[in-house]
Amino acid sequence: MDGRTGNLSLELPSVCDVAIVGAGAAGLATAVFTRRLTPARSVLLLESANKPGAKILISGGGRCNVSNAVIADTDFWGGRKTIVRQILRAFPVRDTVAFFRELGIPLHEEADGKLFPDSNRARDVLDGLLREAARTGSGLVSGCRVLDVTRETGGFRVSTSRGALLATAVVLATGGCSLPKTGSDGAGLGIAERLGHTTVATTPGLAPLILLNDDGLHQELSGVSHDVELTLWVNGVADIRLTGALLWTHFGVSGPVVLNASRHWARAVLEGQKVALTANFCPGRRFEDIDARLTALAIERPKASVQAALSTELPASVAAALLSRLPIESDPVSQALAHLSRDRRRRLAHALSEWTLPVSATRGYNHAEVTAGGIALGEIDPSTMESRVCPGLFVVGEALDVDGRIGGFNFQWAWASAFVAARGIDSRESGASRES
Repeated sequence: MDGRTGNLSLELPSVCDVAIVGAGAAGLATAVFTRRLTPARSVLLLESANKPGAKILISGGGRCNVSNAVIADTDFWGGRKTIVRQILRAFPVRDTVAFFRELGIPLHEEADGKLFPDSNRARDVLDGLLREAARTGSGLVSGCRVLDVTRETGGFRVSTSRGALLATAVVLATGGCSLPKTGSDGAGLGIAERLGHTTVATTPGLAPLILLNDDGLHQELSGVSHDVELTLWVNGVADIRLTGALLWTHFGVSGPVVLNASRHWARAVLEGQKVALTANFCPGRRFEDIDARLTALAIERPKASVQAALSTELPASVAAALLSRLPIESDPVSQALAHLSRDRRRRLAHALSEWTLPVSATRGYNHAEVTAGGIALGEIDPSTMESRVCPGLFVVGEALDVDGRIGGFNFQWAWASAFVAARGIDSRESGASRES
């Protein structure tokens, strides 16, 4: 293995102790931790792409948001939070920071607790993982697509595009379906199903949303970013509220709060629910608060126009665009807010607190950063990441029904689940050695 580029010329061996399917973040980390804990066991990474780690390289705008300063089970969705909590606690953020420092990749904290490499280069994160995998003695066969995994006496038969091998244990680190150009195409979920696992139907997660072009609002505001509070309504009831930056685009909306909301919208649609998404342009304030604020502004600035007054609360371009689409029945540029009738002021307050975003779809897996859904978390032992239905099979990372919000949480899940799996493999192998 070339620890700098990840290029590889290994031939596929006929046997190994631990075969790891996928050499992304979770797969590489599993290889490193396993070899550190169980150096006597051979570990082989099988990667379908010619070069591993493509998803690492494009993450965080090419900077790789490695983790977050504060991680909790409440930052994740999908499987049971008690299971997620147990796995995260096994390898907390301080261990992640120490691990990357050992690899020569110190991290620093930015806004919202995001942890990035000091070099601000995702390439350094990938190269560090590859170097450590090579140093600890893991093998890597790239350009080798795993077609299936079947049970054999004493282990598994791993069928690949370059032949087959026998392995005592197999780790599925195949990712989900997001960003398929990086190699995550959902094939690992099919392998798990054939080995007896249940999979939770998948949808894109952390994906931009496409809006219907009813009035051209998103196109007019394309490129403008500001804070909002989004509410997802399911069957007429507020299901979840999220706050953060929204970015208007030529196709609809993006930005952190939209990416976080996307999985909830997609899951509700998948379940056949009646779904709506609204934006509160004054996050943290309800209708009554906004109405009171407009009343106060009218008193504070009696000669200010509706648009000028509203521009003190919102970006001027957003204020102008919204007012041009409201039935105020007068020119908001010339009419003073103080002269706005009570009924019209309240209509404005309602629009600001609950503006409908006509979502038609997410931008799909090609633009999704993670996958929601996957292998059922309850079928995995959280103390080892070993399958409860197929002993000797371990599952890590995005292949599981766990997805975190934006901000480094999904990478932390990769590192934590990889560590727990390595510990589980060590325990299993140690137990087998004692029995023999």
